[in-house]
Amino acid sequence: MRHGKKFNHLSRQKGHRAAMLANMACSLIEHKRINTTVAKAKALKQFVEPLITKSKDDTTHNRRICFAYLRSKYAVTDLFRDVAAKVGDRPGGYTRIIKLGNRLGDNADMAMIELVDFNELYNGGKKEEVKTKSRRGGKAKKAEPTTDAAADTTEETTDSAE
Repeated sequence: MRHGKKFNHLSRQKGHRAAMLANMACSLIEHKRINTTVAKAKALKQFVEPLITKSKDDTTHNRRICFAYLRSKYAVTDLFRDVAAKVGDRPGGYTRIIKLGNRLGDNADMAMIELVDFNELYNGGKKEEVKTKSRRGGKAKKAEPTTDAAADTTEETTDSAE
């Protein structure tokens, strides 16, 4: 019985799995997105998100913990410098998994895993603002009356165009 065992072993022994996840995490931190299988992407998400959370607090202890997992000082430097600066105010959910379809050779489910804050297509190049909702109704904004000066300028531009 496998009660309470949620960890995906990915058909690998512990040493091989740890090395593979460390290499994939370093590649993800360096390139900001990688293509892999869906199972490896889900395992990588569980592996790298706690490390990104630790990078938000830049202490020597957290750097050493991340280095023990990643085994690359360049990846740790990039994680604490660039990635932590972008995700500083995000409370979690640093990665996104997008399914791509099946691989041509063996029909494996493929996915792209990426860091959420580094994708300008979905973010529109700007940070999303969180709107707070209040339970009490505020004053309705009054519509500003249009001025005649604005109407005069539109008439002048249409006359000059003719």
